This record gives sequence, structure tokens and C-alpha cells, in this order.
Amino acid sequence: MLQNKEFLRFRDKKYFSTAELAKFLGVSRIAVFKKIKSGQIKAEKIGRNYIIPKEELASILGLFVPERRKKEIDEVVRRAVKEYGSALRLLGKE
Repeated sequence: MLQNKEFLRFRDKKYFSTAELAKFLGVSRIAVFKKIKSGQIKAEKIGRNYIIPKEELASILGLFVPERRKKEIDEVVRRAVKEYGSALRLLGKE
């Protein structure tokens, strides 16, 4: 993870490289590439490299939830309520 000084340097950037994102998140570049390839991280390809828009970083960090993620969350919540609804109701009464 980044130290405060490094975070301040990145806050004004519009795009991040895969290496910067990996360092920021404290994961490997390979992990970032896998997330890009699977569509979990939206990136733009420039030549042989990828850049990640700042807005996507906010989504990754959970600061901003885009519509595509909201739909996924809604579906997961619906399934959980359908499967565990009675248990959730009992827990709500405690």
C-alpha cells in the first residue's frame, strides 16, 4: 500500500498505469492484469500497455459504485434474501 506522501502524488492524476495501480492496492501487476482481462477493472489499451482512469480507481476502492456494479449488488442481495430470508427476519428481531 502507498504511504501518505505517495498517495498525495497520485491524487491529481487522471490515469494510472497497471504498475501504479498494483502498488496503490498492494497487489501484484499480474493480479491487476487478471482483473483487467476478466473485466473487473475497466482499462484503456494504449499500444501494449493499459491505463486505468481515475474514475475506475474510485470504483475499485468502493468510493463510487457505477450502474453495472449496482445491478450486480442488487442481484446478490435478491438471492441472499430469497435463500436466507427467514433467518434474516429472525436476526432482525434480536
